[in-house]
Amino acid sequence: MPDPRFDKLAETLVTYSCGLKPGEKVLIEAFDVPNAFVNALVATVARVGATPIVQLKSQPVTRQLMRLATREQLELMASAEAAVMSQVQAYIGVRGGDNVAELSDVPREKMALYEQIVFQRVHLDLRIKHTRWVVLRWPSPSMAQLANASTESFEEFFFRVCTLDYARMSRALQPLKQLMETTDRVRLVAPGTDLRFSIRGIPAVPCDGKHNIPDGEVYTAPVRDSVFGTIHFNAPTIYRGVSHEQVRLRFEAGKVVEAESTNSAHLNEVLDSDEGARYVGEFAIGFNPYITAPMKDILFDEKIAGSIHFTPGNAYQEAWNGNRSQVHWDLVLMMNREHGGGEIWFDDRLVRKDGLFVLPELAALNPENLTA
Repeated sequence: MPDPRFDKLAETLVTYSCGLKPGEKVLIEAFDVPNAFVNALVATVARVGATPIVQLKSQPVTRQLMRLATREQLELMASAEAAVMSQVQAYIGVRGGDNVAELSDVPREKMALYEQIVFQRVHLDLRIKHTRWVVLRWPSPSMAQLANASTESFEEFFFRVCTLDYARMSRALQPLKQLMETTDRVRLVAPGTDLRFSIRGIPAVPCDGKHNIPDGEVYTAPVRDSVFGTIHFNAPTIYRGVSHEQVRLRFEAGKVVEAESTNSAHLNEVLDSDEGARYVGEFAIGFNPYITAPMKDILFDEKIAGSIHFTPGNAYQEAWNGNRSQVHWDLVLMMNREHGGGEIWFDDRLVRKDGLFVLPELAALNPENLTA
């Protein structure tokens, strides 16, 4: 029996996130996703008069390809995938899988080679710069376990959060975008955290369901050399298939000079990937009202209501601070009362306290107002 939730989500992705128009082409890249949902996407794309192109992929197969990869093989993969990506106006990436750590045993040098050749050429250079794109995870028992939820209740949560009224959120976040673009000095204060940096002159980008589902953040980037102090991230994180908790970074003149976590060796290995990996490419404020706890899936965790994330590695072109890296690792600090509280200050003015915006013009972003 058709699932009406599939149709509602497909409608959100095709008509709102990508804004597909008649005659346009869209690449649908689906990793371990039910055919019924891919079919719903194809039908929705066709209904608006656009052309769907589908690539079905598997995380276990991708793992094997990466583990055995040669430079010649990856160059060929990049050329083939870039040929398709260069001919579409939009991209929908749906990423499922039974095991969120499927790629954890891909050798570091193979992962780095894949990121350098395939991901850089196809996704960073083409997809992000030249298409209207949206990416989302697909719910699985593995994700439900990480969220400490039953499979059924997690699926209900997934479809609720992925189909909320993003147009309403888009209107509510405009004052925050404007405030960030007129701010110079930022200070973050929380247990184990006292961090200062500047965002002067760097655009603030609203994230309202156009690129990621779920969504709910405004991001910018720190002036590259302006970061001083310490930040202690209280949300667990996974990078390149490896789990970390209690990540702590100390900065001097923008650079990570001390880094520790429950896997400090791997943390520092990632930060030593290239020169830009120890500098920060993104600072963002999260406010999705339905996401209230971490689940080791960054597309969800970076949107947690009352959170911020701070990102060692590559800066986005839309909020460019000059930092280039093959790394982009979103690390999340939850600042609501139940996670220890915290404060965000802009130019010595308190903006958010214990996860709630205190300025009247930002009150519409507090959870009770986004869900009312």
